[in-house]
Amino acid sequence: MRIESYQHRHAGHCESGVMSSLLSHHGLALSEPMAFGLSSALVFVHFPFVRVGGVALTSYRMPPGHIVKGLERSLGVRMERRRYRDAERGMRELDELLDAGQPVGIQTSVYWLPYFPPDMRFHFNAHNLIIFGREDDEYLVSDPVAEHPQRIKREDLKKARFVRGPFAPRGLLYYPVQLPQEPDLARAVPRAIRRTLNINTRLPLPLVGLPAIRRMAKTMRELPRKYPDPRYQRLFVGSIVRMQEEIGTGGGGFRFIHAAFLQEAGNALNQERLLEAAERMTEAGDQWRRFALLGARFVKAKEPPVESFEGLAQSLLDCAEAERVAYAALRQAIAK
Repeated sequence: MRIESYQHRHAGHCESGVMSSLLSHHGLALSEPMAFGLSSALVFVHFPFVRVGGVALTSYRMPPGHIVKGLERSLGVRMERRRYRDAERGMRELDELLDAGQPVGIQTSVYWLPYFPPDMRFHFNAHNLIIFGREDDEYLVSDPVAEHPQRIKREDLKKARFVRGPFAPRGLLYYPVQLPQEPDLARAVPRAIRRTLNINTRLPLPLVGLPAIRRMAKTMRELPRKYPDPRYQRLFVGSIVRMQEEIGTGGGGFRFIHAAFLQEAGNALNQERLLEAAERMTEAGDQWRRFALLGARFVKAKEPPVESFEGLAQSLLDCAEAERVAYAALRQAIAK
């Protein structure tokens, strides 16, 4: 059974790509940047008390599931979500939905997806993709980060859906059951931007948004004194860069997607200030890419000099400043 009307679409990020494809399949044409921007998914967080692979958690977007819920709030979309304790029941209901002609979004672990190259597989349990058919013992996969549709055997898909650990999917599947006739962008865009601004500039927490970037710059300066072990230093910096450049689209990539959202919204609403804000957000993405380059060089160096930490810290402060300018432009863009 193959859902012939479904068309695979390549995207920069899994969850925004899945929602863009699912909603477009059902008649609500929505680009990936619009899906990302309208869900207010852009953020920066650094949680020293949450450990992933032995180092503090760093993220450049809101948690898994936020884009799905954010689009429900912004556009009036209603999604059906199902999680399971029984893996066999979860697989059976997936089959029933596919037989009924319903493409289904699911959450999986990258580690158990055999079409990923071996060096790209690791225990990240929040990778979203679409299943749009099954043939014999294989399922047809529309993975937004893959250029072409893929195939996966039933047992591999079962493992990927019911893996344990942080962000365990518990067989999560989802699909739209109610869509608006026409999105009200004039209302939805400013509200989404306002939420993004509040998250990144107004939360009274030093672990989220602009304060978190500056705090991490301070941590980077103190790294040689607090953690003199070169192996841990490489692990710390490497983790930040990996989360930025390999998980989804990472720090710079998410900024570029948000800039594309602002550009599309500015053209749709004929608002020049949104186009100017898009340019500032692109500059923030460029600065994150420069930081990633410095970080990669640090990790690869046999004996990185002590001044490397100062350079990395200053680059992070440059990222914070670039984002501050972008958020200031956004605040002006939605000012009445």
